[in-house]
Amino acid sequence: MLWTKRAVVAALMLAPFVATPAQAQNYPNQPIKFIIQAAAGGLPDTTARIVARVLQERLGQSIVIENRPGANGSVAIAAMLSAPADGYSFVVSDGSILSINPVIYSKLAYNTADVLPAVMLARGPLFLAVHPKVPVNSLKELVEYAKAKPGELNYGSSGVGSTHHLSMEALSAALKIKMTHVPFKGTGESVPALLGGHVDLLFSAYPSLSGAIESKKVKAIATNGPQRSPQAPDAPPVADLIPGFDFAPVIGLFARTGTPDAIIQKLAAEIATVVKQHDVMKQFATAGIEPLGLGPADYAKAMQAEIQRVNDTVKVAGIKPQ
Repeated sequence: MLWTKRAVVAALMLAPFVATPAQAQNYPNQPIKFIIQAAAGGLPDTTARIVARVLQERLGQSIVIENRPGANGSVAIAAMLSAPADGYSFVVSDGSILSINPVIYSKLAYNTADVLPAVMLARGPLFLAVHPKVPVNSLKELVEYAKAKPGELNYGSSGVGSTHHLSMEALSAALKIKMTHVPFKGTGESVPALLGGHVDLLFSAYPSLSGAIESKKVKAIATNGPQRSPQAPDAPPVADLIPGFDFAPVIGLFARTGTPDAIIQKLAAEIATVVKQHDVMKQFATAGIEPLGLGPADYAKAMQAEIQRVNDTVKVAGIKPQ
C-alpha cells in the first residue's frame, strides 16, 4: 500500500522545477480548464465555481468549468491527461483520486504517478449528526452509549470507502466501539435515512444537514476536521478525543505530471489571494467550505498524510478492494 505515497513523491520529482521566464510571465494566454470529477452542485464543483469567478478576473483569462463525473474520477483524469502538461487543464477533486481509489479498487484506469497535487483550494469538513432518538448530546456520551450497547447503533454513509465511511471507521477503531455500517448511494440517500430514523448517525457536509440541525431534527455533536468550524461552532472536533484525527475532505487542483512548476506556483499565489477575499470567504461559509490556498509542496505533504490515514483505516476496517 505504500506505493501510493511513493507515487505522490515521484510525481513531484518528475515535474520540472523551472520554467522559462516567458512561460511564467505570459501565463495564461488562453482559457484555463477546470475539469470537475463530480456532478454539478457537489463540494468540488461548488468550490471550483466560487474560485473561478474571481480568479479569471485576476488572470485576465476565462476559466472553463467542465463537469466530468464517473468512474470514481477516472473520466476527469483521462480528460486532463489527454491535454498537454502546459498548465491549461486541471482536475478539481478531493484527495480520493490518490488516497482512496488505489486501495478501494483493484484496478484503476489511470496511473497515480501521472497526477500531480498542485494547489489546495479549500476544506469541506463533515459533521457527525445523531438522530434525536439516540440519547446522547456529545461525542463522549456517544462513545459511552456505544460501549454499553455494542453493535446496537447503526450509521449511514455515502458508500463503502467514502470519506463518510472511513471517518466513522477510524473513529470506531480509535475509540474501540462497534457500530453497524449501512452504505447508501450518496448523501441524497443517507441524510434522508437519518432524518427518518432509519440510521442512528452519520457524517455529512454541513449544507446537507443545516436545515435539520437548525430545526433540531438531528444533533451535530462533532466534526471530522482539525478544529471547530464556523458553520457549527458548538460541534467540537473528533480530534479533541482522538489527537490528530482529520478526515475532512480537501478540494484542490491536480495537474498533469510535467506541468512547469513556475506556472503552478504562479497559479497557487493567485489562488491564495482569491480564497482570502471577503466575498469569496462569505460564499465559502454559506456552502460549508473553509479556505486554504496552499501550493504544491504543502499539498504533496498533506496528500502523503491522507494516504497514510486511508491505508491505516482500510486495513483496520478490513475493506477489500473491489
